[in-house]
Amino acid sequence: LDFQLSYHKFNESQREQAVLKRLQQGEIVAQICDAGTPGISDPGMELVKLCVDENIPIIPIPGPFAFVAALSASGLATDEFTFVGFLPKHAGSRKERLIVSAKEVATQIFYVLPHKLHQFIEEASSIFGGCRQCAIAREMTKIHEEFWCGTLEEAKGAFLTCQPKGEITFLIEGKANCVVEAPSESQLENELRELISGGQCPSSVLDFFCLQCIFKSVKS
Repeated sequence: LDFQLSYHKFNESQREQAVLKRLQQGEIVAQICDAGTPGISDPGMELVKLCVDENIPIIPIPGPFAFVAALSASGLATDEFTFVGFLPKHAGSRKERLIVSAKEVATQIFYVLPHKLHQFIEEASSIFGGCRQCAIAREMTKIHEEFWCGTLEEAKGAFLTCQPKGEITFLIEGKANCVVEAPSESQLENELRELISGGQCPSSVLDFFCLQCIFKSVKS
């Protein structure tokens, strides 16, 4: 290679103009990553936007997608799905995103850090309902690839004392495919209290409450 340039989430905004300038001068630039496909839960999206705005042609060369491989072997619906990726770090924002996903009829796909798996299962179970089918895929396309399938409630027990290592793809079935389990009044009260104490905005708290009321009406 005539020229190499590091490009990652910590310097992405600083590198974009330098890369764009080379492209405008007629150079050929290839963005590569050590796994997956650039721009999909990896840096590259903003650079692609700049190239599109400047009418610079882009030639995609797809790499392996952990979430596509996991979906194809999950046993969950593949005709419609939403790739969410990593959830926000802030508790209120995480729950807000999970509330949105819980309403979707499409299979929901998340990336989860190993040390956040227990937390994710607890939060997802309380919002989606423990009856939802899920699939947990670890280290896709690698030597230690592993699948686990069951309900969110079963996942709580299965991973209570087990913290797997490596990259985790977490898939949850869509709302239309699940008989919704109604939360108890105490569960509703606890969840609402956590949302408020976590700094959640009133409209999001109302959305959560309405969603759970719908769950209860469906159950009854």
